[in-house]
Amino acid sequence: MIIKKLDISAQQTDLLTEISVAYYQEGSTQEEISKKFSISRAKVGRMLKQARKEGIVEITVKYHPVFSAQIEQRLIKRFSIKRALIALDQNNEEEQRLQVAGLVSNYLASILKDGMVVTVGQGRNVSAVAHHVGVIAPRDCKFVCAIGGIHPRGGMFNADHISRQLAKKYGGSSETLYAPAYAENKAQKMAFMQNETVKQTLDLARKADVSLVGIGNMSENNYMVSLGWFTADEVLQSRLNNGVVGDFGGYDFFNVQGNVANTVMNDRVIGLSIDEFRPISNVIAIASENNKPLALLGALRSGAVDVLATSVSNALTILNLDEQIKV
Repeated sequence: MIIKKLDISAQQTDLLTEISVAYYQEGSTQEEISKKFSISRAKVGRMLKQARKEGIVEITVKYHPVFSAQIEQRLIKRFSIKRALIALDQNNEEEQRLQVAGLVSNYLASILKDGMVVTVGQGRNVSAVAHHVGVIAPRDCKFVCAIGGIHPRGGMFNADHISRQLAKKYGGSSETLYAPAYAENKAQKMAFMQNETVKQTLDLARKADVSLVGIGNMSENNYMVSLGWFTADEVLQSRLNNGVVGDFGGYDFFNVQGNVANTVMNDRVIGLSIDEFRPISNVIAIASENNKPLALLGALRSGAVDVLATSVSNALTILNLDEQIKV
């Protein structure tokens, strides 16, 4: 619990701060505070609530690891997945991403064996796994792009860059998908998909033992909007008209029931579809951001996810949403 003094209103802020210090740091009861400041007990309660609302008081809950293990078992039972890698909540989004990436990196180290093929997606969360620093036993694995290349400004979030980084990290090799991730229309996409080199790489990706995939949500600030693949309006209309809540690895767009939705964004991405991920025995879906529970629920219901990697708060919200939104 953190108490901050803000510049909202001199006298009132001072009183809210004094009451907050007395209650949260000194352990005074509301009755004792009521007598000390000559105000009613009900008003003390209202003022403590206002102190939280104004940001004078910030409360952080620290979860015990056993609590995360209990949540994992609930997710495994509910969605028939193999594992749920649950990171404790962090105040900073980047720190949260690093915590989740650390769990995925450790999990990979425990399951990868020489000769395995790993399909690799794009985005910040998958990239964080590749760049996670730790002691890793060498594994002669092949890391294969599950989606084409992003515009240069995608940089380290590009599937090819991530594949190369993972190969370097484990001492294996990588294979590039020689095509853009995004085509301007279906005809252009089909031309790339019929290319023999592209077909060979995707065929290898389909036969993978393990897959790392990011789950996106459908906000107007979506990563693919920032890259210029789709417009904010296309994303908005897909959400409103088609019930789309997320994307699977940047390729398929699905609703909260886990069904692929037909949108104006279909048939533009070059890579593996959600149906092609299902036969892969260890698909690890990663999403650390706290605005993705609805997208993660849809992804879990799709039946394509074997391992979920996310935060405690996301995991709890997924379970609550699953109760509220029936299939």
